[in-house]
Amino acid sequence: MSVSWYISQVGKVIPNFQLFSILVIFCLLIFSMDKINLLNFPKTVFSYITIPIQSGLYKTGQGFGKQFFFIFTARFAAKENKALKEQIGELISENANLRTKLAETQSLLAQEESLDPKTYKLIVARPIGLDRYLQIDKGSEDGVTINQAAVFKDNVLGLVIAVYPKTSKIKLLTDPDSKIAAFSINTQGKSKGVVTGQFSTEAVMDKILHDEVIEKGDLVYSEGTEGFLPRGLILGRVTEVLNKQNNVFKEAKVKPIFDLRDLELVFLIKD
Repeated sequence: MSVSWYISQVGKVIPNFQLFSILVIFCLLIFSMDKINLLNFPKTVFSYITIPIQSGLYKTGQGFGKQFFFIFTARFAAKENKALKEQIGELISENANLRTKLAETQSLLAQEESLDPKTYKLIVARPIGLDRYLQIDKGSEDGVTINQAAVFKDNVLGLVIAVYPKTSKIKLLTDPDSKIAAFSINTQGKSKGVVTGQFSTEAVMDKILHDEVIEKGDLVYSEGTEGFLPRGLILGRVTEVLNKQNNVFKEAKVKPIFDLRDLELVFLIKD
């Protein structure tokens, strides 16, 4: 078999054998020149050209990497922040509910200590509105009736004036239509009068005789002559005594002990 036959066979296995041979010879030549350090100068020149390009490509890649990382981190942080806000909202709501329940429990315990549940049957109600009258969430379906006294601890808040199936309205002591027989007492004596509302945060105890003793800081109590209001419940505290000699009677300003806006519960005396 001749050499030409072998070449023809190789040509069948490797197309373009001539070109392949040239590339092999070229590679061997380059390898030999590199071995004897003849390519050091071209390599140095080539590195001067390619290093800035390579450095630019590297910095560009770093910039893209940082931007991608920033975008990924920002999206992850936004999702995490949203989740944390939702958790905080749930915790705040849960905390508010717990505080409300705790305040209501404390009110119930305080009420039992002030008015013996064996003596007084009470209806527990929540305030749901306050304009001229205090609105509560209990009505005729719960046993509420007209003229029931609304109290907190041993303090009178007002009297029921309107009853609906599920809600009721309470006329407060400070309402100008409110009039309750009252008395005050201290170490120097006792005074009697009528506590009348003034459409403000205070009421006035009038019809007090000039020779009767009443002083700033004295507690004012219900007389109980109306029948629907027990005797001895607190109506408020004297803030000022108005003693004008030209008037037939003297007066005293009376302020309720509790601010209705601070109360979680009120209680109606059923019997």
